[in-house]
Amino acid sequence: MSPLQHDTPAGVDELAKTLGSRHLTMIAIGGIIGAGLFVGSSAAIAHTGPAILISYALAGAIIFLVMRMLAEMVSASPKNRIFTECIRDGLGPWAGFMSGWLYWLAWMVTIAIEAIIAAQLIRPFVPLPIWLTGFVIISVMVATNLWSARAFGEFEVLFSAIKVGAIILFILLGAAYLSGLAPLPGAGGGLQTLWNGEGGFLPFGPVSILTGVVTVMFSMLGAEIATVAAAESSLGQRAVGRIAASLVVRILLFYVGSVAVILSIVPWSEIPVGSSPFVAALSVMRVPGAGLIMNVIVLVAVLSCLNSGLYANSRVLFILADHKDAPAGLVALNRRKVPARAILLGGAFGYLGVLASVFSPTVVFAFLVNSVGALTFFNYLLLGLAHIRTRRRLEASRAEMPVKMWLFPWLSYATLAAIVGILLLMTTSPKHAAEVIGSLSTVAVVAVTYLVRQAVRRRRAQVAVPG
Repeated sequence: MSPLQHDTPAGVDELAKTLGSRHLTMIAIGGIIGAGLFVGSSAAIAHTGPAILISYALAGAIIFLVMRMLAEMVSASPKNRIFTECIRDGLGPWAGFMSGWLYWLAWMVTIAIEAIIAAQLIRPFVPLPIWLTGFVIISVMVATNLWSARAFGEFEVLFSAIKVGAIILFILLGAAYLSGLAPLPGAGGGLQTLWNGEGGFLPFGPVSILTGVVTVMFSMLGAEIATVAAAESSLGQRAVGRIAASLVVRILLFYVGSVAVILSIVPWSEIPVGSSPFVAALSVMRVPGAGLIMNVIVLVAVLSCLNSGLYANSRVLFILADHKDAPAGLVALNRRKVPARAILLGGAFGYLGVLASVFSPTVVFAFLVNSVGALTFFNYLLLGLAHIRTRRRLEASRAEMPVKMWLFPWLSYATLAAIVGILLLMTTSPKHAAEVIGSLSTVAVVAVTYLVRQAVRRRRAQVAVPG
């Protein structure tokens, strides 16, 4: 008998409460620390130089403030743990519809991208077609998510622990090398490499710091996943809010710390674009098998991000269905209290994305990537607007707010302005401009879909009422 034959209509509260604080923390880390740090940082370094450290700090500060706003809303309302629900509560049903579908679409393409990267990393050892390996990888992640929320959480704890452990070990090894304490050939060097290299600390001028923020922001998105998983946690809303906000600080330390070590060991101009700067640093330190070690860690990071993405995607779709913003059948839970149909649908779209990358990489897949490239920023804008409106409502009712955004409303406005500034900066780059235009088109399509759906509902309601 199929597990889905035991499905019953369910609400959010019927999800199993099996995730703890360590699961929420590691799930969020899994969504944030991916190939963007281990490989993608080489492009950011090439276009900004050592000043990329300031870009990372600024990007981290923006994400931290966004998460602080989210933490305030989550901690003030037990029913609004997931961030799309905070947006719905603050701005209305239209915003909940928009944010949920924009988030779902963004993760759909990301799942396919991560599966393709993982397949490429595995190919030297398993010489199968990329699309076939991608199918197998997605299938394994789908099976993990179908088993139970706790099984997914335990996998994520393992994946994220490997990533975090590798980063910490790298920082410690690099620090020992730079101080001359490590028993490695050629140990030495220091922070002077940051400003004594080609062009100094700011080889491309101060403006490059801002353009660098745009590049690194993409690798730091995903902290909101902690609130997505909160619906299956027994933690109180205050704890969930604090995890969402404080996690960014720890991840920022990983990003800035590891990149600072890399740039202190290897001059920025000697790091090839498209390759892992971690491998470059490990090679200078003459660590045996540096390339293989990093490929394994990058593979783990990619699988972790894919796993977290599939989970977040299915839960947001489940919430949409619970509000009748998606097909009602997607709200069903199987015997293990997971939204099996939402998970399977996410896996199916992931398969289609992998196929598109193989058979139409420059048309269909490029269109998909561009159409979701900036969606998270639009969601953050909605989140910021919802926060301001919710905060004013809470203050008017004198409700308890365990976590508060600092310097309200000015810091909230400043955060929104920073996000708008990032979108404007993206339009100055041909690649990112296509993403902004494509994402705006996606936002327009989702908005029109909502308006059409509302018009159909009103018409049906009028027909149902006797004349």
